[in-house]
Amino acid sequence: MDVLDKVNNSLKKRAVTDFLVGDTVRVSVRIIEGQKTRLQDFEGIVIARKGGGFHETFTMRRISFGEGVERVFPLHSPRIHSIKVIRRGAVRRAKLYYLRERIGRKATHVKEKKNAVRAS
Repeated sequence: MDVLDKVNNSLKKRAVTDFLVGDTVRVSVRIIEGQKTRLQDFEGIVIARKGGGFHETFTMRRISFGEGVERVFPLHSPRIHSIKVIRRGAVRRAKLYYLRERIGRKATHVKEKKNAVRAS
């Protein structure tokens, strides 16, 4: 192992929630404002996962006040406090970019996986 691999392995989060593309998840992000820190939740559908190892990112999409909002999160970021799976989605694509074209309920609706356990 070279030095770069050692640094990357030390920065990785040990316990990462297992989620896939199509899942609806809630990500709690630490926001630092001056001397204060607070948690802000972002709930939406995971439409993509990219990269691998320490550099892995995932893209989430939600509809806020009628506008589509997408946000890219580094998976191993120290600013991510928690990732909670709300609902498991049954999709057959690795990237759900086609949801960008949809309007209304279809923009956020993905079939739910059967035999999935819901988080409370």
